[in-house]
Amino acid sequence: MDRPPPTPQMKKSGDAGERPDSVENAVSTANSTPATKMSSQEIAALTGKEHFNVIIDIKKMLGELGEDVLKFQGIYKDSMNRRQTEYLLDRELTDTLLTGYSAVLRRKVIARWRELEANVAPAVPTSLSSALRMAAEQAELIERQQIELASAAPAVEFVDRYVDSTGLKGFRQVCKLIGANENTFRTFLDDKGIMYKLGSEWVPYAQHLTAGRFVVKAGTADISGHAFNSAKFTPRGVQWVAGEFAKYLLAEKQAVE
Repeated sequence: MDRPPPTPQMKKSGDAGERPDSVENAVSTANSTPATKMSSQEIAALTGKEHFNVIIDIKKMLGELGEDVLKFQGIYKDSMNRRQTEYLLDRELTDTLLTGYSAVLRRKVIARWRELEANVAPAVPTSLSSALRMAAEQAELIERQQIELASAAPAVEFVDRYVDSTGLKGFRQVCKLIGANENTFRTFLDDKGIMYKLGSEWVPYAQHLTAGRFVVKAGTADISGHAFNSAKFTPRGVQWVAGEFAKYLLAEKQAVE
């Protein structure tokens, strides 16, 4: 993008009216925001369908639309660190896919899209003053995050000392390990988009499965024969969630004060 001629206010002795580095970073950050996508994994988690069945539906839809299936492919690593294929769809293609699903399932996915779209980056600044304001806000955010991370360090160190490096932890085990109230911890998982309730079970969002913070174990109850999915925190997930929970409690405390 060509820069406009420097105005008198922008000129400084010895320069050609260039913007401060912080302003350039603010504009660059806003311009580099990737398009919002939803993965086939997340669609599967939201609808309760098996991932491979969602992939079949997506391939069929893209074939009917005459789209190149390969353009939508992505790669993630499963709980065993194996490379697996997923598909990434924009809002229009997701809506098209959902036309064959029930109203209940469509509603769940649409609600998740609203959350994703609410987190899009702000518009690119159109003036020097708005760019400077954005840069200042980013600097304040970084400073707050550094303070929060310092406060979270004791919780992370605690987990480092006590988590079994090969074991998976259930919800209550993690609560006991980090000293969390179960109701507060459950609210935190929901508020921060880490897990959501599907029927009677708590399910992690796909991006946290991809990041290796959870694994989902399928099983069948011995007496009733009811099939269920049990989400477990990995050691990496416990370390990460301990730090995030500490920051969450700090933010709650600051909000009250």
